[in-house]
Amino acid sequence: MARDDYYVIVYQILSYLYRSLKEGTEVDPKMLSFDGYLFKINERYWLYIIENMVNDEYISGVQVVKAWGQETTVSGLADAMITPKGIDYLCDNKTIKRAYEFAKDILQILPIKL
Repeated sequence: MARDDYYVIVYQILSYLYRSLKEGTEVDPKMLSFDGYLFKINERYWLYIIENMVNDEYISGVQVVKAWGQETTVSGLADAMITPKGIDYLCDNKTIKRAYEFAKDILQILPIKL
């Protein structure tokens, strides 16, 4: 699995939101941004991931708006929360567990603490 694989990015977002929820800390929008601290991917791919996570009800508080001319925007990253469905997906999905194993290896070599 690659660092920018869909499931790896979804795992990173959900695990960050779950940890923030359990610790009672504010969500840092820069952690969830396409060019943020957790990952660096192109904006179109990021929009696709966020839109699907909202549509699949894995996260709430984020608004994905298709503006006139089909331009998609995202707002409310600071209000993002993992949903119970997102927690279930994070804990029980076999593909996401493989993403966890990959991300765990990546986190060991990252220069930042999460």
